Amino acid sequence: MAKVSPDVGPKDPQIVTLFGATGDLARRKLLPGLFHLVSGGFIPGCRIVGLSLDELDAESFRTLARGALDEFSTRKIDEADWAAFADILDYVPLAAGPDALRGAVARAEAVLGSHSQRLHYLSVPPSAALSAVRLLGEADLVQRSRVVMEKPFGTDLTSAVILNTRLHEVFSEDQIFRIDHFLGKEPAQNILAFRFANGLFEPIWNRNFIDHVQIDVPETLGLGKRTGFYEQTGAYRDMVVTHLFQILAFMAMEPPTALEPRAIGEEKNKVFRSMLPIDPEDVVRGQYIGYRSEEGVDPESETETFIALKCLIDNWRWAGVPFYLRTGKRLAEGQRVISIAFREPPKSMFPAGSGVGAQGPDHLTFDLADASKMSLSFYGKRPGPGMRLDKLSLQFAMQETGRIGDVLEAYERLILDAMRGDRTLFTTAEGIERLWEVSIPLLESPPPVRLYQPGSWGPKSIHQLVAPHAWRLPFERAWRDPNPTGA
Repeated sequence: MAKVSPDVGPKDPQIVTLFGATGDLARRKLLPGLFHLVSGGFIPGCRIVGLSLDELDAESFRTLARGALDEFSTRKIDEADWAAFADILDYVPLAAGPDALRGAVARAEAVLGSHSQRLHYLSVPPSAALSAVRLLGEADLVQRSRVVMEKPFGTDLTSAVILNTRLHEVFSEDQIFRIDHFLGKEPAQNILAFRFANGLFEPIWNRNFIDHVQIDVPETLGLGKRTGFYEQTGAYRDMVVTHLFQILAFMAMEPPTALEPRAIGEEKNKVFRSMLPIDPEDVVRGQYIGYRSEEGVDPESETETFIALKCLIDNWRWAGVPFYLRTGKRLAEGQRVISIAFREPPKSMFPAGSGVGAQGPDHLTFDLADASKMSLSFYGKRPGPGMRLDKLSLQFAMQETGRIGDVLEAYERLILDAMRGDRTLFTTAEGIERLWEVSIPLLESPPPVRLYQPGSWGPKSIHQLVAPHAWRLPFERAWRDPNPTGA
């Protein structure tokens, strides 16, 4: 594998303690991601200590890691790279306690040197996060370290405040990296480049030109083995607070004073401070038919597997512009799309029947899938006699750059950023607590769940929520194939 320039990664060797090392996220994303970062030369020296409840030894963990790479890696595995990666893997059962963990890290430091840094990745349920933090404190592994935490960060304002308080008893805020893999995706970061590097769009990125915004993340998958976790969270806690609101902040933030973490984080927090509390009347909660009969689900469960809501940002740029958010399980398509609808002209000079307005307003659309795409739709004249208009579009796909192979997967980028201490794509305690604060009216008085058919777009009442507008998904046209011949 070609080696990358060292200036894109951390300067110091890294010791990764991976809590939940035998779990689903570790197998699907974290171990393949760490393998790519190590074998690709992004990290100048690395040792990985896996931890979990499973009573394994280091060799068994290596076998598990190889199985994860074979099953989930999206890149070809070079056997020499695997042999080098296997050599840096170690394992400590959680039952062995802080002394065993301290010893494993000491062995890693003996190889890498005392200038190595520590990255503690907590790939564990929220209920286990604080016990992992306490273990790190008891093992005296707080110095020279950063800790990465998975969502959700609490389930309401009270639990979030308690969680942050307990975390801060062991780690300082600048050591804590609350991860959101949506923001680690290349297209999410491309929003910043698109907005602030181009003179064409930033002048119209406001209430005078934008009518409304939609952030739409439907999923076709069900819950599988996550029903127990989901019963305690639901779609709003699982997806909206931790993912969709973060994307909204990238869309709505003011230009930062610099493209650096503190400035960007402050502008995101300003957006959160400007958000109005979520009105339960502006929310549709849904549950797919059959959810209550799944294993681990209360037969009378009111947990939502779908949510759509309208939120408002009460500042000069966005006053009066609704932001519509939608996500759910077992829906018709799996998409990650942001659509910005521009205001229509105040008066039409075109004759009736010309087609103008028939397909809605002009839209700028971002597809947040890993192979990112953007589209700008507009009306144009249909060739031929008379004045007939059709909806046309300008489209861009990452494949067209010839650099799709350079894209890091979301978890790979975020792990690398945490190793470098770059907090741009991570959220803060203040931001999380503010989002739970605006959620209080909804969490205290949630509307009843409405049933919907699996494979649909959710409860029918979502159309009243967005009226007089319409949901952008399903699209009126398919994305253009940038390589239609397959060449």
